[in-house]
Amino acid sequence: MPIHKRLHTISWPIQGLLLALTILFLVQCKQETGQPQGQAAEFDPSKPITISDFFPKEGGVGSNLIIYGENFGNDISRTKVTIGGKDAKVIGVRGTSLYCVIPEQAYEGDISIAITDGEQQVARADAMDKFSYTKKWLVSTFLGKYYEIPSEREQKEGPFEDCGAFEGILWFSFDPRNPDHLYFTADTKSARKVDFGQRYVSYFRTGFDRVSVFNWQIHGEQDMIVSHNHASDTRYGNHVFSRSSDFTQNQPVPVYARGVNGTMVHPQNGELYYSRFRAGDIRRYDFETKEDKLAFANPYNAVAVYMVVHPSGDYAYLIEYDRHFIMRTDYDRERKIFTTPYTIAGAAGTAGYADGVGTSARLNNPVQGVFVKNPDYQEIGGDQYDFYFCDRGNHAVRKMTPQARVSTFAGRGNNGDQGYADGDLRTEARFSSPKAIAYDEVRQCFYVGDTGNWIIRKIAKEGE
Repeated sequence: MPIHKRLHTISWPIQGLLLALTILFLVQCKQETGQPQGQAAEFDPSKPITISDFFPKEGGVGSNLIIYGENFGNDISRTKVTIGGKDAKVIGVRGTSLYCVIPEQAYEGDISIAITDGEQQVARADAMDKFSYTKKWLVSTFLGKYYEIPSEREQKEGPFEDCGAFEGILWFSFDPRNPDHLYFTADTKSARKVDFGQRYVSYFRTGFDRVSVFNWQIHGEQDMIVSHNHASDTRYGNHVFSRSSDFTQNQPVPVYARGVNGTMVHPQNGELYYSRFRAGDIRRYDFETKEDKLAFANPYNAVAVYMVVHPSGDYAYLIEYDRHFIMRTDYDRERKIFTTPYTIAGAAGTAGYADGVGTSARLNNPVQGVFVKNPDYQEIGGDQYDFYFCDRGNHAVRKMTPQARVSTFAGRGNNGDQGYADGDLRTEARFSSPKAIAYDEVRQCFYVGDTGNWIIRKIAKEGE
């Protein structure tokens, strides 16, 4: 299911106009015609109050709203505004205009102003038109308990309401045959299974001491591929866990592989690609022919390379965790292999934080990413997917367009950096070293493995 690109409810030109009107409103509060400076006409109980207009006509929680009319008075303490049945914070009132902030969940959009005398309402006006409330995308705490004191953290199985905390979250993967089952790895810590149907979190035991990535075959029963990130040249690096055994029994992919951090499966042809840390290469394994061969060398060795293939299978992104940049590799359909990659975002070996296009952007230990379809691209054609990824060292979720424009999607709220806070994507939300991300096509939301906070966060439209 698609996600809308338009996450902000008011365009920048309108925001600028609204800011100008707000400044004018505040100035006029001090220069009300016919009144001493700083004074506006008091509410006249012998006259009705009326609402003639409001601006803007649409917006979401936290947006500013100016209401125009007559006989509003000048006393904020006596003025009550409701929008969609929810109380709005009144910032200023000056007789013929009123400035307030849109409250949460004002879905119905009806606007009313009441003048009170203590607890008693003495006058009221309702707007003829309704405000068009647009649900905002917000960050919330979805699963796990946040502990302010780290030493008190408890890990356990249990229902959504009591499942403790999760150490070391690394990689998310939805079961392609069951959208109610989300699995995640945790490196040297315990992998888990999140069951949305049963609302229960359980341990997922692989028998390996260090699990990096879960993946899935595309043919047959769509068995699970588990990558064992060990340090031996004489051990298998990838194992196929059978669906028929409920993922309790496995057979190795019969190739020795050391330091496997990333894997991906081509969505049409089904071959497995895996990265090797020390060797610094990407290899290709064909499940049908059992052939294992070099796909291409990585520019660096001793790096963790995570991989995410585009839904079309035309290309994939190689996420160079230790070198702070992302490369793209294109798929050669005639030869059935991914080709030599090239840099698409960030600068190799240069950690930093900067939004920008291509190599002008700066990243800091990027990890998992996910492609999400953007319906706004349908009319212009071409690639229809944006790429969202966890930027661990910058404590944020970043977004990259098909043109390689990198922006900050969520995190670093209140001009901050690391932390824990829910709320608006950019002005309030904070993360701590996020690594894992998945998009839930059924519920149309993101899940973020907030690794430093030992919890799973959710990014979704308000009320969903």
